[in-house]
Amino acid sequence: MHRHTCFTLIFTFTMLLMMNACNSPSGQQTTGTPTNGQAVPEYAIVIHGGAGTITKANMTPEKEKAYTEALNKALDTGEEVLKNGGTALEAVEKTLMYLEDNPLFNAGKGAVLTNSETCELDASIMDGSDQNAGAVAGVKHVKNPIRAAIAVMKNSPHVMMAGTGADQFALEQGLDTVSNEYFFTERRLESIRKARAREEKTGMTGRRHDEKFGTVGCVALDKNGNLAAGTSTGGMTNKRWGRVGDSPIIGAGTYADNATCGISCTGHGEYFIRYTVAADVAHRMAYLGESVEEAANFVVNEKLDEKGGSGGLIAMDAKGNVAMPFNTEGMYRGYARPGERVVKIYKD
Repeated sequence: MHRHTCFTLIFTFTMLLMMNACNSPSGQQTTGTPTNGQAVPEYAIVIHGGAGTITKANMTPEKEKAYTEALNKALDTGEEVLKNGGTALEAVEKTLMYLEDNPLFNAGKGAVLTNSETCELDASIMDGSDQNAGAVAGVKHVKNPIRAAIAVMKNSPHVMMAGTGADQFALEQGLDTVSNEYFFTERRLESIRKARAREEKTGMTGRRHDEKFGTVGCVALDKNGNLAAGTSTGGMTNKRWGRVGDSPIIGAGTYADNATCGISCTGHGEYFIRYTVAADVAHRMAYLGESVEEAANFVVNEKLDEKGGSGGLIAMDAKGNVAMPFNTEGMYRGYARPGERVVKIYKD
């Protein structure tokens, strides 16, 4: 081919790429098509309340109703913020605060207990507009750990604080603090005592006995087109030695970038850390051009599942497209956009 012709073709192709990038949000190339072939929604929100062995066979009608109502209330909380022009960060904060205050979930009030019968709580937040982030791990006295994570992000030069230092920082920031016993429930006390009894009987120290991963998470898209993602958890029943899972780790349990998507994970945290699950979804979108659904499904149902990792995630791109894959029996989950709402528990 003539050199002049080659140069013309290359120049034309480059100009087309540049025009495509300029016509997409934040000057970045985006993937996928608007939800249901319609225009980008004014706002959107997606949540999860944990994944695991969740089936109709082990769920009473009363319990199923309680979880369904709680998921709807969580969506109501975040949607109210977004409808009124609030930011994605504000919607994530308010939604996760509601879930942390609800003893049905393993975050805040109703968190699982450690081997020494204490609650150690983790949380993280990430802003998709600038990728600023904050996290706390192993806090014992912050009523709403997601607020502590936001304070770390906004009011400190750090990304993560842990243990007594994180509790002290939260106190200095004027956040609500409580005794550790505030988080206890009879259900969780019974669970830890059963787990310790199994250990004594089998001699298997530190092994995981959970059948459910009770993390809570939220991703929101606001009217300005910004994404935010947050995750909060009490961790694993019977954990010890200061164990920390993926929930407070940016890139493992939480990630947000307007150019790709926002993600919150739930599952066996060690696997989510090893394979940087949250960031992997975003990176597949950025580098392979996959849609949010394609990327999320591959990471959870192929890569993670192949490695033996159990759990799921929620993800949403800047067009409001939602993915909620999981490789367990069920996952408490739901999403809302103007005029549309879905809440699910079991596999379809």
